[in-house]
Amino acid sequence: MDITSRTVFIAGATSGIGLELARRFRAAGSTVIVGGRRTGLLADLAGEGLTTVEIDVADATSVTQARDEVLRAHPGVDTVITMAGTGAEEDLHDPAHFGTAETIIAVNVLGTIRVIDAFTPHLLTRGSGTIVTVSSGIGFLPFPLMPTYGASKAAVHAYTESLRAQLSGTGVEVAELVPPAVATTIGGSNPHALALDAYGAEVMDLLAQDPTPREVLVQGVLMHRWAERDGTYDELVAQRSRALSTLPGRSSRADALT
Repeated sequence: MDITSRTVFIAGATSGIGLELARRFRAAGSTVIVGGRRTGLLADLAGEGLTTVEIDVADATSVTQARDEVLRAHPGVDTVITMAGTGAEEDLHDPAHFGTAETIIAVNVLGTIRVIDAFTPHLLTRGSGTIVTVSSGIGFLPFPLMPTYGASKAAVHAYTESLRAQLSGTGVEVAELVPPAVATTIGGSNPHALALDAYGAEVMDLLAQDPTPREVLVQGVLMHRWAERDGTYDELVAQRSRALSTLPGRSSRADALT
């Protein structure tokens, strides 16, 4: 895509990867509208000169209102990025984790679908545009400490594949951003997390390709994306399962079995 002349709405861009891409799209020459639910951060970004709109992707009414506000001010919107997401560790031995799971699914899966549904009629009427969904390397190579997060991102991948097939021939293209661990609120605790600025730069280089990649895969996520193909899946899942020892009581149980 031509990243210098787009009109981009990013749902979930008040921090992290979303904000990094918003600033880079703007620096490249595109018009950017930042969506988020944290009003304080939106005010800060407005002071920085970014156009902002309040949106809570877990609330259908909020999504519709944000869509209407964005299109009134920017009827030329041609790119929608569904960046909003949340994740957390879960102990599946404890049924109390279910509330966390519900929140993750509501934001990452249903929120993604709500935003896509809100803007797809507009893009179809235009006859052109781009939808960028956001999955994760964890959607392809599970991190057992974050089971519902991984499941939600696997769902986003599958939904994206079907969305692309259903929009084929309409002029609306669909790309999937597949981040590895990046130094943000969700991935920052990982010592191997990519620096946010380096990740943003690599993503923009990939998005600028013609044609736009179906999957936006930086070098750091290739081992996740192709683990099954490369025969490393079982070994890597076993390695990543070691993090389960950080859950309350798990290390003592593991010691008792050795």
